[in-house]
Amino acid sequence: MVNFVGAGSGAADLITLRGKRLLEEADVIIYAGSLINPELLQFARKDCELHNSAFMTLEQVADVIAQAEKQDKMTVRLHTGDPCLYGAVREQMDILDKMGVSYEICPGVSSFCGAAAALKAEYTLPDVSQTVIITRMAGRTPVPEKERISALAAHGSTMVIFLSTGMLKELSAELIKGGYSENTPAAVVYKATHPDEKICRCTVGTLAETAEKNNIRKTALIAVGDFLGDDYSLSKLYDKSFSTEFRRAEL
Repeated sequence: MVNFVGAGSGAADLITLRGKRLLEEADVIIYAGSLINPELLQFARKDCELHNSAFMTLEQVADVIAQAEKQDKMTVRLHTGDPCLYGAVREQMDILDKMGVSYEICPGVSSFCGAAAALKAEYTLPDVSQTVIITRMAGRTPVPEKERISALAAHGSTMVIFLSTGMLKELSAELIKGGYSENTPAAVVYKATHPDEKICRCTVGTLAETAEKNNIRKTALIAVGDFLGDDYSLSKLYDKSFSTEFRRAEL
């Protein structure tokens, strides 16, 4: 049995109760060592077999799982954040399907949620944005042409951009090309919820300058949009003049 576990956005105590229990029960843990908080490994049993996938290929990960299955051991595949976002999890599940190995997924707190918490922000403000686009710049790994940053930026919605800290000049140009102004609020959030978290508020036009000034070159999320501003409408949910299923409007 293999359990894919989302490690959470950084802080060790942000792993789910289920995720913690699976780590405690695991015979084998394959963890994304370049990204997860190493404190999470303290939940593992002393006799647990640990493998850092930062140094492994997909085939080597599969081999470790295959050996564990032969010994009737339970494996935890520990991914940063939530496995569904940039986790390269589908290819692993397809291999397990071919091997006839059963698996389950334990979701985790994504770093885009951790970034919002760090910013003390709400991505979906009334009359500002009701849509969040999670994406990344094309780099060594391409993105579909229809999902280029400038095309997505044309929506003017909230954007959270992963895996792009090393290309911030290009990112700014693409965002502006798509319709954001240079003065649109933005933020560079380094290692959200980790002990060394750093929040740098800026604008679309000053993303690269801000990251360079703060010596941020990787492991950061870029947040873009007017949700970082101060103008928005109040929610209808708590408006006394708005009826809901649970209370009547006050006239």
